[in-house]
Amino acid sequence: MELAEQRSWLRLSKLELVPRKAADLLERFRSPEAIFAAGEPELREVEGLTDRAIEKVLGPEPTDLDDDLAVLREMGVRLLTLRDEDYPANLRQVYDPPVVLYVRGELHEADRFSIAIVGSRRASIYGKSMAERIAKDLANRGLTIVSGGARGVDASAHKGALSTGGRTIAVLGCGIDVCYPTEHKELFNRVAESGALISEFPPGTVPEGWRFPTRNRIISGLALGALVVQAPSDSGALITARFAAEQGRDVFVLPGNVDDIRNEGSHELIRDGAVLIASAEHILGALGIGADDQQKRQLAFAFDSLTADERRLVEILSLQPKHVDQVIQESEMPAPQVTGTLTLLEMKGIIKRVPGNAYVRSL
Repeated sequence: MELAEQRSWLRLSKLELVPRKAADLLERFRSPEAIFAAGEPELREVEGLTDRAIEKVLGPEPTDLDDDLAVLREMGVRLLTLRDEDYPANLRQVYDPPVVLYVRGELHEADRFSIAIVGSRRASIYGKSMAERIAKDLANRGLTIVSGGARGVDASAHKGALSTGGRTIAVLGCGIDVCYPTEHKELFNRVAESGALISEFPPGTVPEGWRFPTRNRIISGLALGALVVQAPSDSGALITARFAAEQGRDVFVLPGNVDDIRNEGSHELIRDGAVLIASAEHILGALGIGADDQQKRQLAFAFDSLTADERRLVEILSLQPKHVDQVIQESEMPAPQVTGTLTLLEMKGIIKRVPGNAYVRSL
């Protein structure tokens, strides 16, 4: 991405518009540069755009754009936009994906197969040990562990994945250049080396309380499902669970001692229909994942070697059967190219053909 384009995306990010409205602006004007070149009459044509949002767009360009970009370059942070082909496919599907992500580390196609693990910052020894154990077992199966980098359950989940050489992603509630909590500096360095740190907030953003519920939709949005480990009735983990349910993700809950208030919110989720689990195997079974560890790792990491056309078709498919005609229509690729590419993907074990001339992903 050219410097001028980076500056425009960064400027758009620094406006901190409601994500859905920022996406609507991009849909209408096609690029950040065009958004900032638009006049007030054009901006008012975007439905639901408030006077305050229009005022922000029409405001002067920030003077610190180049300084912020220098910080990002020094930290090795990539500015990933909703228009980039390698934007996380799961997150792209939610109602209000961030238009800009700041990424320290690397995101892989295999990260599509992620499980979010969240819970209390004040977790008990039991809660932390179970979060770490389940994260380790899931990572051993080739799944990526997503959490929020907080104390307690989050940190234990990240450590569990790291302990077995697996991948993990931490979604921050502050700027990518801000270490919060401060004692997690070394943990965040390890996460960036073995996965990625992600934030939707501009550089320098401090960890204000209201930002954490907002970032929770990203934690759930990146994953196939969310596991709640020890959540009191006022826990932010319940917000993540709610987002997961709204996004069509599975919600799993690890039960705990009924006399411990740290489990009250978790047990409420179970009463409301969340899936009670006691191990990683229960999560894998609920997701229909039954392959052995080595086979699952090979399948997950095979995605990184796919061609652009192959990835395009894989992103269209899911665990629900989709007819080949629908795949052709959604891909906007020539029919012979689609059928040939599907055959190659089937030979690689990435997808499966099912009755009715339809296809599903193998995971």
